[in-house]
Amino acid sequence: MSTAEGMPALSVGVDNPPVDGFVPWIAISATKERGEELEMDAVVETSVVGQYPTGVVPQRDFMMGIFDTGASAHVIGYREAQRARVSGSLLTSNQSTVYGVIGSVDVWVSQPLGLFVDGLGAIDAATLLADTSGMMGESNVSIIVADSPAGSPDLATAIGTPLSVYFTTSIRNDRIRTISRDGQVYSGPEVYMYEPDDPCIPAYENVIPLELRPLGGISVQYTPSLDLDFDLDDLFGGGGDTASGPASPSVIIGIGSQSLFFVASVDLYEGSRVAMDKGRFMLDTGAQVTVIGSRIAARLGLSPANAEFEVEIQDVTGEVVMAPGFYVDSIQIPALGEWFVANQVPVVLLDVFSPEGGSLDGIIGTNLFLDFNLTLRGGGLFYQDDPALEFGPIMTESVPAGAESASAGQ
Repeated sequence: MSTAEGMPALSVGVDNPPVDGFVPWIAISATKERGEELEMDAVVETSVVGQYPTGVVPQRDFMMGIFDTGASAHVIGYREAQRARVSGSLLTSNQSTVYGVIGSVDVWVSQPLGLFVDGLGAIDAATLLADTSGMMGESNVSIIVADSPAGSPDLATAIGTPLSVYFTTSIRNDRIRTISRDGQVYSGPEVYMYEPDDPCIPAYENVIPLELRPLGGISVQYTPSLDLDFDLDDLFGGGGDTASGPASPSVIIGIGSQSLFFVASVDLYEGSRVAMDKGRFMLDTGAQVTVIGSRIAARLGLSPANAEFEVEIQDVTGEVVMAPGFYVDSIQIPALGEWFVANQVPVVLLDVFSPEGGSLDGIIGTNLFLDFNLTLRGGGLFYQDDPALEFGPIMTESVPAGAESASAGQ
């Protein structure tokens, strides 16, 4: 129940969050593990399975990427793909398109393969060798791989919802790790992945209900490309090879497709103006900024002509656009336990495509959660519980026995 001023009677949160939040960096390995022809479902794996590409030393040739719930398919940048030998026969001749704010780029669709991840804690900061024994992931999953950037910025490597839907992920902002590799510094919270029933998962009393939308997701699948030069005998047991690899990458398939995690309800306050109970806000661990769309900005009386600050947004094409920003009085997210409340919140005005069609109301970014540990419980497929985001302030949260020493895969 809320007070007369509109504040929830029970709440926990943050005042004056920064514009930019944390980046949940992860280590990624790829193997050649795939199913039979036309077996399109991804297979959940709790350890690394399959052979590595020729020449790969797994402890050395791992990729760096982001745990990104805003990605509907797994994306590997060109340079990271070259490092892990995700090239040549591991790619199809099919292309897909990645859309950004102002443009798009064509990318390659991979053959089905194995993809496995762990947090920065798996990497020795001194030797830069990774312990792959705790990695979890999927096999028989098709990803998209960037073409040579040819002078343009490379695509970011991101592991998306097709993986996080099956696991519980802990993001520990009380354990910041820093790795320097090839002249780039990777600094962020430790990320752990668990099987959903693992007793070592950190649990927090405050729970934000989420939805996997569009609703009706069944499984993670790729779409096969069929060779049109075949007859019915080939299709019904004649022995012909009718498939030439995936036509599109693995995404969550159901009534809709490319499902992502949505916050069930968000309330926004700016002076006397209110945007209540908005349900088209996406939870995006790959977004450092919090975003509102034009509909919300209009409801709050915010005009791009009167922006309080600007933020550079780099498109997938490499072009940079300046997006207007504002400080909103309050963003409140209803939760079981104490509501999450952020005051004087910097938000960026940007219209972002929604997998449900049209544009999002906004994006909940990581800048709101710098002072919190998080547990993201995947789910939302037709046989799963709904997903949820648990949160606990770093200074007051309690961790179950055994979780302090737990790592991904243990």
